[in-house]
Amino acid sequence: MALWLFCAAVALSATIILFLTLGPLKAAQNAGTLRIFAFVQYAAAALLAVARVSGVA
Repeated sequence: MALWLFCAAVALSATIILFLTLGPLKAAQNAGTLRIFAFVQYAAAALLAVARVSGVA
């Protein structure tokens, strides 16, 4: 159960970062870096979810 909550928190964090970079922080110099960071977080959340569903974690 805790792993699902952690996975949801990571995905929520990535969503917030992505929305900020597509909205208020669009003109910031490091917006591209923040988007990459958000996509890495999405990948980590997906990896955790797949590991949990497959029974590895």
